[in-house]
Amino acid sequence: QVQLVESGGGLVQPGGSLRLSCAASSRLFSRNLASWYRQAPGRNRELVASIRSGGELEYSDSVKGRFTISRDNVKNTMYLQMNSLKPDDTAVYYCYAKIVTSIEVFDVWGRGTQVTVSS
Repeated sequence: QVQLVESGGGLVQPGGSLRLSCAASSRLFSRNLASWYRQAPGRNRELVASIRSGGELEYSDSVKGRFTISRDNVKNTMYLQMNSLKPDDTAVYYCYAKIVTSIEVFDVWGRGTQVTVSS
């Protein structure tokens, strides 16, 4: 089993920065697709950014140029550096991984961390 634990959320003023972390319990995490999603009250969960096993990065248009996803494969930890934060970035941020092994495929989600952007 793979477990994901997010940290780093909090309250920040507009224009500020936060760095989220997602710590994984298994090296499988670093060999597979991992993503950050977010869900604001009353809205659907949306993809924020992804990093593939080969290092390819993808971002939603709403965060491109402001957020940076990265992963430390030694620590089995993924990060989301969020700069120039806006009130619309307020949401619960979730870590996700799609684990593919020789015998199975499964999705793993963290429990989320709250990010609030407000003055």
